[in-house]
Amino acid sequence: MELTTLLAALAALVIGAGVAWWATRWALLNRADSRIAQANQQAERIIDDAEAEKRELVLQAKDEGIRLRAEADREINARRKDLERFERRLEQKEEQLERKTEQLERREKQIHDIERKLERRTQELESFRARQLEELERIAELTTEQAQAILLERVESEMSELLSRRAREMELEMKAEADHRARMILATTLQRIASDYVSETTVSVVPLPSDDMKGRIIGREGRNIRALEQATGVDLIVDDTPEAVTLSGFDPVRREVARRALTKLIQDGRIHPARIEEVVNKTRLEVEQIMREEGERVAYEANVQGLHPDLIKLLGRLKFRTSYGQNVLAHSLEVSLIAAALAAELGADVNVAKTAGLLHDIGKAVDHEVDGPHALIGADIARRLGRSARIVHAIAAHHGEEEPQTVEGFIVATADAISGARPGARREMVEAYIKRLEALESVASSFEGVERAYAIQAGREVRIMVQPDRIDDVAASRLALDVTRKIEDNLDYPGQIKITVIRETRAINYAR
Repeated sequence: MELTTLLAALAALVIGAGVAWWATRWALLNRADSRIAQANQQAERIIDDAEAEKRELVLQAKDEGIRLRAEADREINARRKDLERFERRLEQKEEQLERKTEQLERREKQIHDIERKLERRTQELESFRARQLEELERIAELTTEQAQAILLERVESEMSELLSRRAREMELEMKAEADHRARMILATTLQRIASDYVSETTVSVVPLPSDDMKGRIIGREGRNIRALEQATGVDLIVDDTPEAVTLSGFDPVRREVARRALTKLIQDGRIHPARIEEVVNKTRLEVEQIMREEGERVAYEANVQGLHPDLIKLLGRLKFRTSYGQNVLAHSLEVSLIAAALAAELGADVNVAKTAGLLHDIGKAVDHEVDGPHALIGADIARRLGRSARIVHAIAAHHGEEEPQTVEGFIVATADAISGARPGARREMVEAYIKRLEALESVASSFEGVERAYAIQAGREVRIMVQPDRIDDVAASRLALDVTRKIEDNLDYPGQIKITVIRETRAINYAR
C-alpha cells in the first residue's frame, strides 16, 4: 500500500515537472514571438521612415536641379546678351575701320598726286639751276669746282681767324670767371665754417690740494709712482712746482687716462699699487666710453648718418690723436663741413663729400697697428664697414696714394688742404716728435715676450714690461741689449736713450 502511494506520488511529481516545463517553454515561446513581432514592427517603422526620407531627398534634389537649371538659364541669357553687345561693338568698329580705310585711300591718292607735281617741279628747278650755272661759268670764266674751291678757301681763312680770336677771348673770360668763382666759393666756405684750433701739448698738469700729497703719490721707496707709470705708460714728474704734478707722454690717450686716474686717486685718498691698478683699469673704460660719445657727437654735427658702430668708435679715438699739433677729430669735422659746402657750391654729391671728409683720416686711429699710408688704411676700413665705392675712393685719394677720379675725391683733398693750411693749425716739430716716440715704442714692441712698451721722459727713456713666464732675468738683459742695437741701427734721435726692461712676478690668492 505504501509502495503504491509512493509510486503515485512519484508519478504525480514527474507529471507536475513535465507540466511546469511545458508551461515555462510555452511562456518563453510566447515572449519570443512577442519580441519578434515588436522587432518586425520596428523594422517596418524604420523602412517607412527611410522611404519618407528618400522621397524628401528626391524632392529636394529635384528642387535643387530646377534651381540650378534656372540659374544656368539666367547666366546663359546674360552671356548671350554680352555676346550680342560685343558683336554690335565689333560691327561698329568694322564700319569705322572701313570709313578710315576709305579716308586713307583718298589721302594716299592725294599725296601721290602731290609727289608727282613735286617731281615735275624739282626737274624744272634742276634744269633752271643747270642753265644758271652754265651762264655763271660763261660770265666768270671759272668752272663750278674752281669757284667752290676759291670760296671755301676764303671762308676757311676768315673763320679760322675769327674762331682763334673768339677762343682766346673765351679762354681768358672763363679763366677770370673760374678764378673769381673759386675765390668766392672758398671765401664763402671759410666764412661759414670757422673752427678754433687748440694746440695739443705732450704734458698735462694735475693740481694737488697741498704739497703733502706729493709724498703720498711717490709712496714708500717710490712704489706708488712706479706703479702709476707702469700702468699708464706716462712719465710722472714731481718737482718743485707748488701744488701740482706733471704728466708727460706723447700718447694723449694714455695721458688722459693717467690724468683722470690720478685725479680720482687724489680725491679718494687711498693711493697704493693695487688701488692704482684698479683705478687705471676703470678709467681706461671710461675714456673708451668718452671716445664713443665723441664719435657720435662729431657724426651728429657733421650730419653724417648710418655709420657703423666701429667707425664711430674709431672716430672717437681721433679726439686724442694729433697731426702736426692739430687735433685730428676737430680737423676731420672741419674737413667734412668744408667738403659739404664745396660740394653744394659745385653741384656734387654732398652726402658723399661730407662722409668722406669726416672719415678721411680714420686710418690714423690704427696706423700704429697697421702698416701702410693712413689714407689707404682708412679706405680699407671704410670698405669693410659698408661705405660706398665713391666714399672709399675719396678717402684713398685725399693724399695722392690714388689718382682722384671723381669730383668728390678732388673736393675732399681740397678741403683737407684748406683745413691744414690755416695759420697756426699745425706744428711740424710736434708731429716729428710724436712720430719719433711712436717709432721707439714700435721697435720695443716688435720683440717676442714684450707685453707693453712706453716711451717716456720726452723720448729719453723706453720702459719695457715683459711677460715673466716667457722672459727670465738673463733674457731680460739680452732683450735690453737687442732693443738698444735695433734703435741705434734704425732710428735717428738726439742725445741718448735709456732702455729699461721690467720683469715682475705676482703671486695672487684669495682668502674665503
